[in-house]
Amino acid sequence: MDLKTSQRTGLTVLGVCFTLSVLGRGLQESFTVFLLPISQSFGWDRAEVVSIYSLIALCVGLAGPLVGRLFDRSGPRTVFLTGIALLGGSLLAAAYAQKLWQFQLALGLCLGFAIACIGNVPNSLLLGRWFGKRLPTAMSVVYSATGAGVLLMLPIAQLLIDHVEWRGAYRIFGFGVLALLVPLLFLPWRRFGAGSPHLEKPQTSETLIDEGWTLISAMRHHAFWALFGTFFFTAIGMYAISPQVVAYLIDVGFPPLQAATAWGFSGVVLLFGMLGVSWLDGVIGRRPSILFSYSLSLLGIVMLWLLQWYPNYALLTGFVVCFGSMIGSRGPLLTATAMKIFRGKRVGTIYGTITFGSGLGSALGSWTGGLLHDWTQSYNSLLAFALVSVVIGMIPFLVVPALRR
Repeated sequence: MDLKTSQRTGLTVLGVCFTLSVLGRGLQESFTVFLLPISQSFGWDRAEVVSIYSLIALCVGLAGPLVGRLFDRSGPRTVFLTGIALLGGSLLAAAYAQKLWQFQLALGLCLGFAIACIGNVPNSLLLGRWFGKRLPTAMSVVYSATGAGVLLMLPIAQLLIDHVEWRGAYRIFGFGVLALLVPLLFLPWRRFGAGSPHLEKPQTSETLIDEGWTLISAMRHHAFWALFGTFFFTAIGMYAISPQVVAYLIDVGFPPLQAATAWGFSGVVLLFGMLGVSWLDGVIGRRPSILFSYSLSLLGIVMLWLLQWYPNYALLTGFVVCFGSMIGSRGPLLTATAMKIFRGKRVGTIYGTITFGSGLGSALGSWTGGLLHDWTQSYNSLLAFALVSVVIGMIPFLVVPALRR
């Protein structure tokens, strides 16, 4: 394979990863639009409904090590096709669910595992075989799929709910996802999995460790737990807010479609946030870039808090730009850091285990956010909880040696 062909194939792989991430993350975040209709249909309180979203996030994290190991053993074809098949089936099952446990099984466990199979763990492992040192830039594109998915799926979900109700919306989504299995079957997965023959190999001196890492030895290194903690606490803060953003905006006075569209617009700014933070990484360094992204996240939470008393478009725009642009913006840099440190044959398992912190934090944050809303009948404690969690999430980049370099 010559260099130009290799570059074209690498861009194709990037396009496939981006498209699948748009689908998976968009459908995951679309639950924020389904939250109120499902709650009203069954008379469930906020914590019960948000528990479904919490299970999705938890399962995405729990599945990370398993998906990484499956990728190491069976390759991308098995992982991605399994994810798409399970994703479509879980959405169809949700359309006919009647009990809370049925939603938790279909949307929580099954959809969560499906999203993990087409999400950041397999994407980063596959793209690492094609982009090498340019992995942070490639992962910025893939991580921005979260924003593109939110921008695309949230308004579509709201429109479908308005016209065919929430069960009809899930049926349409389910059949649409299953239809994607046909074109995916014909992709050259063996070529995709082989990687680029022109990839420049990193020098051992640039890494903290050699290629002999196992999961046990990685867990003995302080960098493992620093990255795990960053994923965990940041996810708590961000996801204590995210599932309830649309409901919050409706409660403070914005119309439902306008609220869904405004939050969906975070998809546009997220793309710029991802690329901007990755660009800053090359200009001012990784640690200052990540700390800058945290400062914008905190400013966004403050603006959202103020909307309770000043529900205007200036604050709404500021929140969407600051908070929305930074959701996951640190992800590509954390991914590149983990894969550089723990480079080797078992990097999939190690990185997947680290990202469990994100899934666990997302689940705990969203569930706790629902409980705080129910207990206090207010968003104030929820927002304070999120603010403190994000601050804790940035601390490893202030004190941990491996992350300060």
